Amino acid sequence: MSSKKAFELHQVLNYRIDLERLRKQDFATARQDLDRASDKLEQERNGVATLSKDFAEQQDQLTSVVELQLYTDFFARKRDEIKTQQERVAALDRILEDRRGELVQATQDKKVLEALKEKKEQAFRQEQQRREREFLDEMAVQKKGRE
Repeated sequence: MSSKKAFELHQVLNYRIDLERLRKQDFATARQDLDRASDKLEQERNGVATLSKDFAEQQDQLTSVVELQLYTDFFARKRDEIKTQQERVAALDRILEDRRGELVQATQDKKVLEALKEKKEQAFRQEQQRREREFLDEMAVQKKGRE
């Protein structure tokens, strides 16, 4: 009498759970990519700061225009690399926000189905309890009738 009725949307719920898991993995991967790119940007900036300090200390010792040109070219290249890395970090940040939105949506979709499943299970339990009460009432009536 207490056999449990199967949830009709069980396969859909499993799909939503799998989809949420994939979205979590995508989000984690995007987070790692952004963290690596941010670390690289910070390293580039620290490297330029160190080289700028060295350049300032050695500026009096530089004797040729060629040495000055080398430093200038190097700093220009580093500025370009930093700018490129900043653009990469910004792009990865946008990707991370997209992945976050997809994860939130997948989680919401899963929760809706879980709530529906819980409602169905609760309704099933209530129906079972109603049937049991009716059965017991009928048994009591029959017992009274025999007495």
